[in-house]
Amino acid sequence: MAASDLLTIVARWLYSRAMSRGSETSVPVQSGALAYRRKRSKKAEVLLVTGRRSGRWMIPKGWPMAGKSLSDSAAQEAFEEAGIKGKIQREAIGTFRHTKQHILFGEIEVDIHVHVLAVEKELGDWPERGERTRKWFKIEEAAERVDSAELRALIVQFGKKLNP
Repeated sequence: MAASDLLTIVARWLYSRAMSRGSETSVPVQSGALAYRRKRSKKAEVLLVTGRRSGRWMIPKGWPMAGKSLSDSAAQEAFEEAGIKGKIQREAIGTFRHTKQHILFGEIEVDIHVHVLAVEKELGDWPERGERTRKWFKIEEAAERVDSAELRALIVQFGKKLNP
């Protein structure tokens, strides 16, 4: 084994330990916001954003923030990535596994804890406006647009509760 390979393994291990919440998992944890609103038709819509590098549709998500709960971190990510504010649910509705491309560590898996965000305000300007696209989708279309089958299932399940 080359020294660079060993260094990569050690760096990934240290990274996963630093980014995990608690000792129950060695997979790093992120938090995400499943943002929704109701239109005049009373049917709920979900907001998705594109990834900066991939361009794929996803919910706003990111790393835990020092001094913030996972739900508050999710709300902050929703503001930064999509320019939305609202009421965030403290308890996650579920998690899904996501593979992301990290600049330093290459491909890594993360568990994303998904918190529902009832959008109250949509801003015209926000920190990552020029880096991402945001778009509202009907529940069914949002589920079709995301790559993750686990996230798709969470969106569908959430939609059934909102639009029985």
